[in-house]
Amino acid sequence: MKKLPLKIALLFTVFMASTSLFAQDFQGKAYYMSKTTVDLDQFGGQDMSAERKKQIQERMKSFLEKEYTLTFTKSESIYKEEEKLEAPGAGGGRRGFGGSFTGGPKYKNVQTKEVIQNQEFFGKQFLIKDDLKNLEWVMGTETKKIGQYTCFKATATIVPTGVDFRSFRGPRGGGDKDKKKDSTATAPKTIDVVAWYSPQIPVNQGPDDYWGLPGLILEVNADRTTILCTKIVLNPAEKETIDKPKKGEEVTQAEYTEITTKKMEEMREMYGGRNGRGGGRGRN
Repeated sequence: MKKLPLKIALLFTVFMASTSLFAQDFQGKAYYMSKTTVDLDQFGGQDMSAERKKQIQERMKSFLEKEYTLTFTKSESIYKEEEKLEAPGAGGGRRGFGGSFTGGPKYKNVQTKEVIQNQEFFGKQFLIKDDLKNLEWVMGTETKKIGQYTCFKATATIVPTGVDFRSFRGPRGGGDKDKKKDSTATAPKTIDVVAWYSPQIPVNQGPDDYWGLPGLILEVNADRTTILCTKIVLNPAEKETIDKPKKGEEVTQAEYTEITTKKMEEMREMYGGRNGRGGGRGRN
C-alpha cells in the first residue's frame, strides 16, 4: 500500500525538477530504432525450412528494422525515417512491395490537435490530414531506466488505422475454401500498447502515433513492433524548422484506409488467381 504514494511522489519530484529547464523556445531531438517481427506462416510459409525462413527474414531486415528521428517542441513534432544506403544485393528498403507501406514524415501538433503525414502508396503520393486522436492511457507505477532517464509505464488499447503489410496473405494451396478464408483475413481489431515515458522531459510527444503522456515517450511495444529511443539531444545549438508536410493528394485517414484496403483486396484476388489457376490463362 505504501508503494503507490512513493511512486507518485517520485513522479511529481522529477516533473517539477525538469520543468524549469524548458524555456518557451525549447526544442529537442530524439533518435529511435524500430524493429518489427513477422510470422512467415501468415504468408504461406508453414512448409518452409528454417534456413529458408532465415534467408527471407534477412532480406526483409531493411524493411523491418528502421531508424527514425523525432524533432519536437512543447506543441509540435515531426517524425522522420532516417535514410540509409542499402548493402549491395540487399532487398527491402523503399522499393518493391514493402516500400508501399513505409510512411513519410509525420507531423503532430498537440495544441491544435492535428496530424499530417506524407505517404506514398504504389507510386502515388497522398497527404493524410486528420484530427490527432486521444489515446486512453492507463497510468502505471512501474519504473525503469532508459539511458539516464527515469521512465514510467503506461498502457493503452488502440484500434489500428490504415493497412498493415502483415494483413496481406497469399493462398496456401488448399483449394477455394482456403483461398476464401485467406482473402478475408485482417489485421487485429485492437492492439495492446505498452509505453515508457520520462517526466524528466516534460512534453507530451512521442514517436509515430503515440503521444499524450506527461513526458516524452522513450519506448513503445505494440503488437510485433518495438520502438526504442537510443539518443536524446535537448536544446541543440542549431534548431530545426518543423514544417508541415504539403505534397500529395489530400485525404483523411478514413479515406486513405479505404483506398489502400481496396488495393490490397485487388492484390489478393490477383495473387490468388495466378497461383491457384495458372495465372489467369482462361480469361477472355
